[in-house]
Amino acid sequence: MSEMIMPIVVLLPIVFGLTIPFVPLKSKKAKMFYVEGIVLVTSILAILMLLNQPTAEFTLFRFTDYLNVSFRLDGVGSVFVGICALLWPLATLYAFEYMEHEEHQPTFFMFYTITFGVSLGIALSQDILSMYVFYELLTMVTLPLIIHSLSREAIHATRKYLYYSLGGAAFAFIGVIFILVYGDTANFTAGGVLDLVALADKKELLTLVFFLCFCGFSVKTAMFPFCEWLPTAGVAPTPVTALLHAVAVVKAGAFACIRVTYYCFGPELVKGTWAQTVLMCLIIFTIVYGCSRAIKETHIKRRLAWSTVSNLSYILFGVILMTPLGLVGALCHMCFHAVMKITSFFCAGAIMHKSHTNYVHELDGMGRKMPFTFIVYTISGLALMGVPGMCGFMSKWALADAALTDGSPLAIAGVVALLISALLTAIYMMTVTVRAFFPGKDFDYSKLDGVKDPTWMMLLPFGLFVIAMIVFGVNAQPFVDFFTNIAMALM
Repeated sequence: MSEMIMPIVVLLPIVFGLTIPFVPLKSKKAKMFYVEGIVLVTSILAILMLLNQPTAEFTLFRFTDYLNVSFRLDGVGSVFVGICALLWPLATLYAFEYMEHEEHQPTFFMFYTITFGVSLGIALSQDILSMYVFYELLTMVTLPLIIHSLSREAIHATRKYLYYSLGGAAFAFIGVIFILVYGDTANFTAGGVLDLVALADKKELLTLVFFLCFCGFSVKTAMFPFCEWLPTAGVAPTPVTALLHAVAVVKAGAFACIRVTYYCFGPELVKGTWAQTVLMCLIIFTIVYGCSRAIKETHIKRRLAWSTVSNLSYILFGVILMTPLGLVGALCHMCFHAVMKITSFFCAGAIMHKSHTNYVHELDGMGRKMPFTFIVYTISGLALMGVPGMCGFMSKWALADAALTDGSPLAIAGVVALLISALLTAIYMMTVTVRAFFPGKDFDYSKLDGVKDPTWMMLLPFGLFVIAMIVFGVNAQPFVDFFTNIAMALM
């Protein structure tokens, strides 16, 4: 009966999340314990599930005898479950302090918690239809989080997010239909579910459908030309943008691209075709384009958002290489980027929350007033740059190794893009550090009176994430071995 834990970890945060606005708890502290309790229990159950993986599937409900929503835990799903389970409790703790003066907190935490369950639903989906159902639900439950402030900018950002998401979902749905019609099974299967011998006369059509489906799911990973929604969504509260940019939405898109490429259509269909070439070109361009826009951007959160645009395409670069080594690199960066980027966004949110500043040129001297926050920000910047000893170096090394092993001209161009991106990352991340700690000897620190580091509810996640970035950097081999075992099942 171990398979029963899968629907529990998905439904528990959804069902209990719905009760948050209605629970008769009068004190703010009691409500915080209630919300954190839901998230912690879910995470603990998810981690126990990872340690004792269910071997059977669980069908949640059926549309027909053939179409149903089912759960099954495999290697790739374990990676996404682990990211969500480890990061969500700390993100929730951070959100308590950040949202303390915001309105509509019960509604905010209701959708924040429900999003946790929906993300786990994507990770545990047994087949492409189940994943698509939760993928669409993810769009619906994150819309209220982006529009939370009800400002003009938030409404505009929500509309843009909705338009992009619905457009991407429409193209992704084409792939879902073709897999359901032509696949030997709808269930995710290592290497793909298509009988290419029997479908030889439809290979070109299926290649086109893969291209459309990949592009549809890549909207949430902000691949060019679908990237504009992500920086615009930065108007949402920082706990939301941190999850949007590091865990839930963007990683769901990357996860879906992995599923479609390696577990539905299969590398054998697409490798060496025009679809791989075009997607590779778009991804390489996005890597450099995102970093270039980050340098130009002066708003703190939008700068980090453009950084996310670039880094997400690192993951897609590994995916579209369509080799086991490429998948290893993609999974490495999917995990390590989650930790690095949620840390940098949390630091940006703490800065904005405590100093009420939004732009890079306003950060002069703040490193002396918020030393812990800016030291953590600097460490996350070093990790994003790929400095040896940090987790970002290991994931970039894995991607570069996969590309050089592939040896194709576009793969080599991808390595060049990674190197250019590292340089540009150093510029847009370290300029903040330099301004914060070295404002000039004549700087008037009295202008920063009252600015200080946040409380332990923000600082504790900072410290744990820093430890994680360093541990993953100096002891990455167990993770690489795990990802290699996942990838080798494709051979």
